[in-house]
Amino acid sequence: MELPRQSSAPMVLARHGPQQHAVRAMPQFLSAGAWDEAPIRCRHGQAVERDRGDDQGVVLLAGRDVPTPGPKSVGVTRQDGGALGTRANGHAGGFLGYASHPGYPLVDRRLSVPQAWLEDEAEAERRQACGIPEGVAFTPQPRRGWTLLQAVHPADGRRCRGVACDEALGRETTRRDHSAGVGLWYDAEVPHDTRGGRARPATAVPGWSGRGRQPTRARVVAGAGEPHAGAVIAAAMPASAGSQQTIQAGSQGPRVADFATLRVITGRDGWPGPEVWLLLRRHPLTGALHTSRSHASQGTPLASLVRMRGRRWPMAPCVEDGKQYLGRGDDDVRSWPGGHHHRTLCILDHGFLVRLQCRFKKTPRA
Repeated sequence: MELPRQSSAPMVLARHGPQQHAVRAMPQFLSAGAWDEAPIRCRHGQAVERDRGDDQGVVLLAGRDVPTPGPKSVGVTRQDGGALGTRANGHAGGFLGYASHPGYPLVDRRLSVPQAWLEDEAEAERRQACGIPEGVAFTPQPRRGWTLLQAVHPADGRRCRGVACDEALGRETTRRDHSAGVGLWYDAEVPHDTRGGRARPATAVPGWSGRGRQPTRARVVAGAGEPHAGAVIAAAMPASAGSQQTIQAGSQGPRVADFATLRVITGRDGWPGPEVWLLLRRHPLTGALHTSRSHASQGTPLASLVRMRGRRWPMAPCVEDGKQYLGRGDDDVRSWPGGHHHRTLCILDHGFLVRLQCRFKKTPRA
């Protein structure tokens, strides 16, 4: 439909005309309708596994902010970013997608509520009006996608090889380590100043000074080496260390970049942490650098690391398509259940379109 907003009232008006009961019924269905969306999302997840499940599939994590006019929608607050590119009212949340050879559907979502909404007594009236249930906890932005992953995987039994995320979520080292602990590789883009070392430094438990508690935790021995930022490590590598790789096929031809890999020791509290891959990606023309970390095993070939890196890109188009074409950013509901109902329906719409696209596409996606 050619509508200025893809929210329920304009859609009903365009379809049925100015029928008062019809216009009122749709928002009530979304906000106050006593339908349980959990079984619906479960059925959708089963369909994704049946149609697109792959042992080499990748779970995709993303956090997205959506501008929202007015102060009464659940979780709305003044914040930076979002589609407007400026400070404005909006609400935040996380999405979970799945990338495999046949397609890239979204599989789950979760709204995020600001800390002030949950802890400030002055916000008690808004919490009650929006129907926020007891037990909802504040989740900082870097943890949103990982918390969603922890709730979904591995309970749903979906086949996958790893999990990929952007820099905003890649900062959360504790969650990255958790994904490795449940048997998933992770591919997380990280800031250039994320520190690591080429070799594991010597550590020892410091001697007791005779005062206070006796040390029990090992520390890096003085002079054993310091971690360096990823950009510094990249600058020290010779040009011959990289090679040009095809990331994925695009509408304008294959997308390529120069890649180099290196095993590094990650920095944690007190340094050192686990050994991982440092993946360096440079644009072949501009030389722009992107750094990421991967928990893939030591013998993993470069082509496998590049393939996982390339499967992260569909998450942004998936989320943007839902917002621009499926009305995810045009909801006119204010409540906690209504916001999740609306996003669940958008995910189902997107999954339906992905199935049609895969069915009628002349050449399958690599």
